[in-house]
Amino acid sequence: MPRRSKAKSNAPGSKNGRRPRVNDPEGTRRNIVEVATREFAQKGYGGARVDAIAERTRTSKRMIYYYFGGKEGLYLAVLEEAYSSIRRTEATLDLERLPPEKALGTLVAFTFDYQNAHPEFVRLVMNENILDGVHMARSKTIGRLNNVVIDVLHDLLARGRRAGVFRRDLDALEVHMTISALCVFNVANRATFSTIFKRDMASPKALATRRAQVVDIVLSYVKR
Repeated sequence: MPRRSKAKSNAPGSKNGRRPRVNDPEGTRRNIVEVATREFAQKGYGGARVDAIAERTRTSKRMIYYYFGGKEGLYLAVLEEAYSSIRRTEATLDLERLPPEKALGTLVAFTFDYQNAHPEFVRLVMNENILDGVHMARSKTIGRLNNVVIDVLHDLLARGRRAGVFRRDLDALEVHMTISALCVFNVANRATFSTIFKRDMASPKALATRRAQVVDIVLSYVKR
């Protein structure tokens, strides 16, 4: 009986090593951004490599360039998704139904918890600050997303003033900066402070103590 010739296979594990085609553009794009987020957060823009990102995705370097146009386009997509993620989650807090003090405390606690649970977000922001925000300046999305949170905070502070519990001279952007600075610290300086002062800043006890402190500092500042 004559031998049948073996057809070449593109299936996973085939000897030609090709990756299977997946007809899921949105899933592929999401996978690339997830992998790239870790790479950029760990190594910064300069140290990250598209080849390394491609190796850890379900796609190829060619498709990364197809979706994002190159390294800078991918980096900008990572930044936009990082900000979109925190703003999306923040929007679920339903602050309008809470009394002003409770609402502000909830927002501060959420910010602290989110940044500690997503240190890659803090690292991406720190890396972009090292680059003087040149890439972020090209994004229309990031500015729009963050204007939303300022509007929310502005309305929250106004409710507090009307209720007679918040000072009348508060600026929403200034309060937002204070919240960000206090919450970022525990992630940005965790390694150095844990080493210098021999205290595990990532322990549940340390996080709970610091979280309560940050909420108290912000509320003490805004109260009449």
